[in-house]
Amino acid sequence: MKSIDAWFAAYATCHRHPGNLAIHQVAVPGIYLSVIGLLQALPAPVGAGWGALIAIPVLLFYLRLSFSLCVGMALFTAAGLWLWQGMAAVSPIWPWALTLFVLLWLAQFIGHRWEGRRPAFFTDLQFLLIGPLWVLAGLYRRLRIPY
Repeated sequence: MKSIDAWFAAYATCHRHPGNLAIHQVAVPGIYLSVIGLLQALPAPVGAGWGALIAIPVLLFYLRLSFSLCVGMALFTAAGLWLWQGMAAVSPIWPWALTLFVLLWLAQFIGHRWEGRRPAFFTDLQFLLIGPLWVLAGLYRRLRIPY
């Protein structure tokens, strides 16, 4: 398995344009949250919901890469689950999550057009999991939190 630094170095090669970077700072966490919402909107055989269930292997993948980033992603995931649960009390969440998902992916592709490079996940689907971790690592660096 690649190290966290190897993943980030490979991911960074497709993310250098300032506009693309700015879009990713917003779109990647938003897409992560929208996927949680879409999964939570699916009927689940248990009370936790599919978003919470699918988060478990994702967080275990993150744990293998970095304990402190895993903690941050676990908190972000929990906040997303709480947000969608609150929204589900007043409105169906799937239209909101789907709209967010589509709009943010459109923004991502605009950013990559500016970048002049295809998204990293075209070469390896695991980059779909690395993106949120990469954004969080950037926040950790700014806050001087080791990972």
